[in-house]
Amino acid sequence: MPVHDLYKRREILFARFPPGQLPEAVDHLQQLEGVEAAPRLEKRAVQVAYDLRQHTLQGLETQLQDKGFHLDNTLMSKLMRALIYYVEETQLHNLEAPARPLKHSQEAYVQAWERHPHGDHDETPPEWREYK
Repeated sequence: MPVHDLYKRREILFARFPPGQLPEAVDHLQQLEGVEAAPRLEKRAVQVAYDLRQHTLQGLETQLQDKGFHLDNTLMSKLMRALIYYVEETQLHNLEAPARPLKHSQEAYVQAWERHPHGDHDETPPEWREYK
């Protein structure tokens, strides 16, 4: 997996109330090592950039919620959040998975195919095929 696939840019959306959360959230996120944060006032969001090997969106949002920040809880935000959590979790899982040699796995399928009766297999006994 290329390294640039592990560098993520996301937006964390905040609820309308309480007002004034963005500057404090940006300050908190910028204190974390390896996290860049910038306010997006027009969207009530904070744009974050991080390396997936150090942080996940779920981890960052959990830290914010533990500090008392209120995230946007609309259905669309929840769906997007769940999708991103799943994708990042899968990427991290795949980083830990050992690479499988493709050649050996193909050989297993070829051997299984050769042993499996397929196609127009004639089950007629050989002595009956030649009967005249």
